[in-house]
Amino acid sequence: MFPLGTVLVPGQGLALHVFEPRYRALVETCVAGDGCFGVVLIERGSEVGGGDVRFDIGTVARIGEVAQAPDGRYAVAAAGTDRFRVVQWLDDDPFPRAEIEVLAERDSDADTLTRRAAVVEAFQRVLDAARSVGAEISADLVSADRALADDPIQAGWDAVALAPIGPLDVLAILREDDPVARLDQVVAALADAAELLELRHR
Repeated sequence: MFPLGTVLVPGQGLALHVFEPRYRALVETCVAGDGCFGVVLIERGSEVGGGDVRFDIGTVARIGEVAQAPDGRYAVAAAGTDRFRVVQWLDDDPFPRAEIEVLAERDSDADTLTRRAAVVEAFQRVLDAARSVGAEISADLVSADRALADDPIQAGWDAVALAPIGPLDVLAILREDDPVARLDQVVAALADAAELLELRHR
């Protein structure tokens, strides 16, 4: 387990610079195994030094690339896959560990399919608001339709990962099991983010 100050969602990329001995051991264990570790948001405390309190919902991260520096640090590129719930925290020896339950995801159905248009519209509003305040918009985000996946569930995750949404709001979305309710939460969070950006422009 890798507790962080941010929330990882399915499909989102994750870049880590790993320097603490316990997390170097985690990377080495993962590389020697299935290449996966869990990411959870820290509720109280710091990413460095231990002693933190963690939330119980997270996302599995699968390592794609690893590079080690001469001083032993690792640069890790990973991506979020499945949501999970922590069943029980174990001893942090040699690194944070937990028993988890992977949360099954329902396939998209008619109800979720109808939500994609609302997600795209809300995400486009965020992009327009960001432009209005002079925020940098990368070329691949010029069109919301190109930036967000065709599958509405993944489109929701893409929008959450790209938009300026606070970690506790993202965590609430990650915690929701019902995909329709989750997409409605995504639209609401995007609307709030757009409104905050628009207020800065007034």
